[in-house]
Amino acid sequence: MTLPTSMRQIRFNGAGGPEVIEVETAPLPVPGAGQVLVEVAAAGINRPDCLQRGGNYPPPPGATNVPGLEISGTIVSVGPGVDSKHIGDKICALVISGAYAEYAVADLPLCLPIPNSLSLLEAGGIPENYYTVYDNVFTRGRLTKGETILIHGGSSGIGSTAIQLAKQAGARVITTVGTDEKCDFCRSIGADHAINYRTHDFAAEVKTLTDGKGVEIILDMVGGPYIQKNINSLALEGRLVQIAFLQPSKNEIDLMPLMLKRLTITGSTLRARSVPLKAAIAEKLLAEIWPMLEAGTVKPVIHKVFPLEQAREAHALMESSAHVGKIMLDMKT
Repeated sequence: MTLPTSMRQIRFNGAGGPEVIEVETAPLPVPGAGQVLVEVAAAGINRPDCLQRGGNYPPPPGATNVPGLEISGTIVSVGPGVDSKHIGDKICALVISGAYAEYAVADLPLCLPIPNSLSLLEAGGIPENYYTVYDNVFTRGRLTKGETILIHGGSSGIGSTAIQLAKQAGARVITTVGTDEKCDFCRSIGADHAINYRTHDFAAEVKTLTDGKGVEIILDMVGGPYIQKNINSLALEGRLVQIAFLQPSKNEIDLMPLMLKRLTITGSTLRARSVPLKAAIAEKLLAEIWPMLEAGTVKPVIHKVFPLEQAREAHALMESSAHVGKIMLDMKT
């Protein structure tokens, strides 16, 4: 097929708010060894994109400055070492950057087939959330059937994914959100209990809901004053998994419960990991989670879709926290 020589993409004209987002025309990227070029159908908006825009989360060395961590689309060309049979494959992929564009480069091992039950647009909201949740809830957090998990930010893309996957694993799910409407949403996708943190002390609620025992695992992206409350809310042998900090990462805490309850505090980032490490997660997703996506028992929740030219509005919505589920860019609009 004949490809265009240029494409539309997003760039940040400095560090700042959504006003620094601009659309520009640029040459198509060229796939390297083991990579493919994807004509992007949709890209997910994620909190790290906003951090990058603010100058606080730059891409790893050598990666494009074009933002965006996940795409769906069609493979249109391949790099050295990749069989041309993949041209025409419809995939979703985790990318290190570059998703906010009409064409993006992806590593072949991180490209997964589109589940039959989902559209290309919906599939664009899978990679970042599902890679993150699987690795942190099941690999690092070691969630097992019958355990109780507390998921902060349950109405976010990460939170809504974690609720669904934890429930499918046979866990009891408690979540925190900022409105009663979001509580209703979280219960509708599988949460057993939803706590409005603006009107209730989540630590006190967790203590009541667990008869004082606490929860086995907490997935947190808030930090700040939540750190101590999380530690206090864990059961014996409990695990706190930290994946982001909407509030400061530094906070004075009492670690005595760490010893008394034999707790584990862990966490991770995904972007800077090597392709083989991320590919190992992709293999587990394909084997364990893709059948659920195919069956429709779990799925990405899409809140709103914007064309590329409205990326500023998409970022403003993300930072308002008014959304429920994923915010997407549709490259075909």
